Amino acid sequence: MGKLRFLLALWMAKLSIPALKITRHNGTDFPGALAIRICPDFLRYVGKPKTIVAVTGTNGKTTVSNMLTDILEGEGHRVMSNRAGSNITSGVSTAFIRNCDLFGRVKKCDMAVLEVDERASLRIFPYIKPHFVVITNLFRDSIMRNAHPYFIADILSRAIPKDATMILNADDLISSGVAKENKRVYFGIDRMDSDVQACINLIDDVRICPQCSGKLDYTFRRYHHIGQAVCRDCGFRSPEAQYLAQNVDFAAKTMTIREAGESYSYPLITDSIFNVYNMVTVTAVLRQLGFDHEKIARVLGASSVTASRHSSEKVGDVTLVRQMSKEKNALAGSRAFDYIAGREGRKELLLMMNCLGDAAHWSENACWLFDADFEFLAHESIVQIVCTGARALDYKLRLLMAGVPEEKIVVERDEFRAAEKLHFTPGDDIYQLYGTDSMALSYKVYDHMKKLALARSKEVQA
Repeated sequence: MGKLRFLLALWMAKLSIPALKITRHNGTDFPGALAIRICPDFLRYVGKPKTIVAVTGTNGKTTVSNMLTDILEGEGHRVMSNRAGSNITSGVSTAFIRNCDLFGRVKKCDMAVLEVDERASLRIFPYIKPHFVVITNLFRDSIMRNAHPYFIADILSRAIPKDATMILNADDLISSGVAKENKRVYFGIDRMDSDVQACINLIDDVRICPQCSGKLDYTFRRYHHIGQAVCRDCGFRSPEAQYLAQNVDFAAKTMTIREAGESYSYPLITDSIFNVYNMVTVTAVLRQLGFDHEKIARVLGASSVTASRHSSEKVGDVTLVRQMSKEKNALAGSRAFDYIAGREGRKELLLMMNCLGDAAHWSENACWLFDADFEFLAHESIVQIVCTGARALDYKLRLLMAGVPEEKIVVERDEFRAAEKLHFTPGDDIYQLYGTDSMALSYKVYDHMKKLALARSKEVQA
């Protein structure tokens, strides 16, 4: 009976895909949701590829999973993935529906790279048994959904199969402790000149030893609880990274990765420390899959960060920069603000990190605004900040609390009119900060910004 229900669910879901195309819907979620509605344990019966890599964590999982998919496909593998980022049960189910035949057998795919929502792992991993589980990091996320990162760590520890190999961040004492009984390897980044001793961020969730609750001493801090620590009472310390990035040189766009006492040269494709972690994560996964360092360096050098996460282009007399900064996620905001403040030159900002549902009703807890380090935006190089969307006034309040002069702040709830408030001063970098909920809207606003930038350039030339 279960198999018959599975086949009915599969056929109905497959029929929905062309229907969605006709109606111009992308169909990243609906086919899987339909299949699960008909057959709740749909994932139990569907065929699986030979090798499955699951990527999860608070930040970076979309970038890591997409980079892995691109590289593996470029090397001739047929890879099943949920590239669009629908990472809950329905999205993962849709990926399998698109890549199996009418009997549920996998079509030609020899690998799967699946982005998995941390909480959805409880419903996915009982049926999809990954051979490798990658955890990028664990931080505070939406307080209404995910509570504390240790809560998420516990969910993952209960969900992950015991025979999966863990690929973990050695510099994150929360995620590095997940699924302690599993085989594990670690990646990390060696101490850098920019590192500090004490936490300079508002959020510091790892102050006591996870083993004895004694006081932790950090040998260095990178941001929040990312760094290396040792317990003064029991001797517990951060794990040693088997894949360790060293000599990170943003100016020269190079680094080395040390493994088993040997160092290998790698190009840098980004000037963000967050994306360096993503690159080292990808390297660790590819090494576990059997790729040699030379090949990894070559294919990574030809890759790029997903454009929906970060992109920049010269338009007229200014540089327009799109920067993803997940709403409801204090860490994502803090990292984006720190990155922007550290760039050279004058900057103007359009803040549109809004949950679109807030426009209709006030449902999301806004405490993340007070956990995020808006203080970075008080930097003198940031000359204008335009706040828009449903949270525009909340942004203004938080910016004032962070020490940003009021004369630098503009409030305009309508996103398109807000873009028109930007100065577009020649030579400035104009940042558009947006979240996952506002991504579709951000593209339309960005197109408007390009027109405004070109018009401003013509005015200056005239």
